[in-house]
Amino acid sequence: MEKRAEYDVITDEVAIPYEVAYGPTWTRFFEGLKNEKIYGSKCEKCNRILVPARSYCPRCFVEIKNFIEVDQEGTVISWVLTEYEYFGMPTKPPFIGALIRLDGTDVNFLHLIGGFDLSDPDNVRKRVKNGMKVKALWNDDKKGTIMDIKYFTPVK
Repeated sequence: MEKRAEYDVITDEVAIPYEVAYGPTWTRFFEGLKNEKIYGSKCEKCNRILVPARSYCPRCFVEIKNFIEVDQEGTVISWVLTEYEYFGMPTKPPFIGALIRLDGTDVNFLHLIGGFDLSDPDNVRKRVKNGMKVKALWNDDKKGTIMDIKYFTPVK
């Protein structure tokens, strides 16, 4: 006699609507993006400048009250070309996700690199290099989200 499973499995997707309270630090950061400004926070104890802005220093564990506008240019620290689609992506593939150290800051900022053809991986590897300079390119329609920065594009 064939043994049957004691249960069935159903595969489905569930969407859960939610709201997030940004709090004063992220509210200021995202409002800055609407105005094409990137805000960081400066720790009074260690003097590090953190982007996105934070309400406390993760190194010193002190509250941060100083917010400063940071440079919109930076250096690519590392990057990855994504060509397949998965749930929760920031944009449709292909896209380049990169860690960018904005000039004058002390931590890496995760965002996209774009502005050129991404369909040929060999061409992408020739154009995108760790250490290259990039600058923010802004979306016309800003909503107060991280995607107000369309992507970072190579500085010529």
